[in-house]
Amino acid sequence: MGNKKVYLMLKEAVLQALDNSRELSDEELMESIEAELARRDKRMLLPFGQRRQYAKALFASFRKFGVIQELVEDDEVTEISVNGASRIFYEKAGELKRFAGSFAGEEELSDFIQSVCAGGSRMVNEASPIVDTRLPDGSRVNIVLNPISIDGPAISIRKFPKDPICMETLLAYGSLSAEIALFLGKLVIAGYNIFVSGGTGSGKTSFLNALSQFIPKEERVITIEDSAELKLNGIENLVRLETRTAGFDGVEPVTIRDLIRTALRMRPDRVLVGECRGEEALDLLSANNTGHCGSMGTGHANSAYDMISRLETMALMGADLPVSAIRGQIVSGIDIFVHLGRIRDKSRKLLEIAELDGLAAGEVRLNILYRFVETGEEEGKVQGRWDRIGALRHKEKWEAAGF
Repeated sequence: MGNKKVYLMLKEAVLQALDNSRELSDEELMESIEAELARRDKRMLLPFGQRRQYAKALFASFRKFGVIQELVEDDEVTEISVNGASRIFYEKAGELKRFAGSFAGEEELSDFIQSVCAGGSRMVNEASPIVDTRLPDGSRVNIVLNPISIDGPAISIRKFPKDPICMETLLAYGSLSAEIALFLGKLVIAGYNIFVSGGTGSGKTSFLNALSQFIPKEERVITIEDSAELKLNGIENLVRLETRTAGFDGVEPVTIRDLIRTALRMRPDRVLVGECRGEEALDLLSANNTGHCGSMGTGHANSAYDMISRLETMALMGADLPVSAIRGQIVSGIDIFVHLGRIRDKSRKLLEIAELDGLAAGEVRLNILYRFVETGEEEGKVQGRWDRIGALRHKEKWEAAGF
């Protein structure tokens, strides 16, 4: 983007020329930028293309996302990573690449960070150097400031499609089979409590969005998230709750645990928890065991079996209970595990569906229903099929729904 010194000089000149007594529209801001560029261009003699480049960069820095504007607007970009002002990376079509542009300096990067946090009603500073927030389009943002991030502020932006992911989209991507989609739809309608597990970037939130399309439209649904990302379509009686971090002037934090407890007083038919990371897992299990059928949640794990251990650990953070009691809560509070993964060709697949089948010798027993099996590789793409391993054993909800 041309010369950084020229850019910073132009930015300072535009700032001084702006009318700060009122909020400028986008058109007025661009007019002010172009007027200042025209005034200074008599001495600088900038080529027309470079002048337009400076105008776009200045407008983006004042109003939008600065140097990464084109990455944010590119629907094919799924991840943006900013490692300090000069090192920016992005993921496109499953491939991680370095971006040619950079922020003009730490000050401009800091202005960008504060703008993003203000837009999401969050606060980040040296006293509270880590924050999770979101962009207006719902994209997830994590920010870590120095000195926690040693080489400068680190920003991670996980972008989501403009249109919510539906089951038809996942079928088109080859993430699951039509038979499994039909089966999962019936489980949701019947009110089975479903927990979606998987690693980072495996598509848990997107999958939860897709599952939600099967929720009967007349039901009251409450979503609970750190940063609101779920986009549920077609549900009129929907309440979206979001956590709040601590702030100045005695502003108290509001946690996932607080929101789950509050949600239970709001007459929900279903509660959807965006992601369980800690002690709130105990509250989710408790909620599922108090008659709230059809609730859903997600969590990080390497397999369906591993998710059991993770839930045990998270629940124990919330209460000093015997492991046997926790396992009893898991078995009675969750009906189905759906495990997702990102395989070596970077595609996202449903890897396993397992039914929780009670306790045996004190251990949680799983009944594997479906499993993805690789059959080869073709033009760099992993080929495979979903084998049906077992049949659903606990059919009370299934039969009550008339299936």
